[in-house]
Amino acid sequence: MDVRRRAATPSPLWAEGAQPWWRLHGLVIALCLAAPTAHAELWGYVDGARVAHVAPRQVDARYHLVLGDRDAPAIAVPGKADRASGLLTWVEIAPEALVLQPVLRQAAREQGIDPELLQAIVVVESGYNRRAVSPRGAIGLMQLTPETADRYATPAERKQPAAERLLDPLTNLRAGARMLADLTRRYGGIDIALAAWNAGEGTVRKAAGKMPPIDETRAHVQLVLELYWALLQNDLARHVTQLEIHADGG
Repeated sequence: MDVRRRAATPSPLWAEGAQPWWRLHGLVIALCLAAPTAHAELWGYVDGARVAHVAPRQVDARYHLVLGDRDAPAIAVPGKADRASGLLTWVEIAPEALVLQPVLRQAAREQGIDPELLQAIVVVESGYNRRAVSPRGAIGLMQLTPETADRYATPAERKQPAAERLLDPLTNLRAGARMLADLTRRYGGIDIALAAWNAGEGTVRKAAGKMPPIDETRAHVQLVLELYWALLQNDLARHVTQLEIHADGG
């Protein structure tokens, strides 16, 4: 069975050859997390005509895993009338959030990731407080440690001490966007990438690349996905020109 939906305006973000399975993430979240629970595994790709193909299994070699795995428990992500709504309202009116939108979108664009996902992480991690410092020494908008910042820094950026450059919004966002893109490519889905972001890559490795059984981490992933969904739901139509959902049994 194919279910198709045409959007009013195509988005340049869905360009052919630009890591199309990564571009599916926002669409997958919106399609599947609107239900009371999300399926543990989703596959997809975007073809040269900017048609997004989504399936609950790998139909053929073109399909890449974009969310979760079949052994992971479903993560409940309520709809728009839940706790994410308050955060969304704040994001839309808070001066500190509005003033940083251009640099956030620049950092997301450079790494080819959804700005809505980057923004959801910023809101949950720091509440757009560019000078936030955690008890563990994580700094700035995306709450990165100096060690992580050095790992994802360019040679030019490393000339400045990490603790100083992380206070610069664009530098902080760029490092965070590089980290997010790297984690998503390596772990194959947003949920596990967010778990690695929160609990550390070592913790995810100990969990065999699946969602760690840590309440704090699961809550973090849940809230980021809720807010990501809330940010996406009002403007999904501009992301693709056509959507094909391939369901089993038809």
